Amino acid sequence: MDGIETYWIWLVIGLALALLEMLVPGVYLIWLAMAALAIAVLAFVSAPPLALQVIAWVSLSLIFAFSARRWLRDRPIVSSDPLLNNRAGRLVGETALVTQAIASGTGRVKVGDSEWTARGEDAEAGARVRIVGARGTELLVEPVALIEG
Repeated sequence: MDGIETYWIWLVIGLALALLEMLVPGVYLIWLAMAALAIAVLAFVSAPPLALQVIAWVSLSLIFAFSARRWLRDRPIVSSDPLLNNRAGRLVGETALVTQAIASGTGRVKVGDSEWTARGEDAEAGARVRIVGARGTELLVEPVALIEG
């Protein structure tokens, strides 16, 4: 090209795509960036025609993206805290205090410093219940059996 070597262009494209991947994470642009950086190395080493570089970039982008897709399908990324954004799910197993009697299957319980709508067996206000599940923002509760001395 006129005065500028094509490997510089591919290098800039690759770095720009990598930067965009960091700004807008989606695990897609990184494969295009890797392909562009590979073409920058290819252009530096052998300087093929621009049309061949573009074809190689498209091909490498597809190969990298589909290879990564298959790799991640076979080895999914497992979260260290799968309930991070599920506040009600994190409460399962906790003990709660009934603040509004559970009558006809519905009432309110206090967990920590917040109150939740609860569903479960009837219980009087002041009773202790164990949270066994969650459905939306409702907690599913059961009475806590008191252990005798």
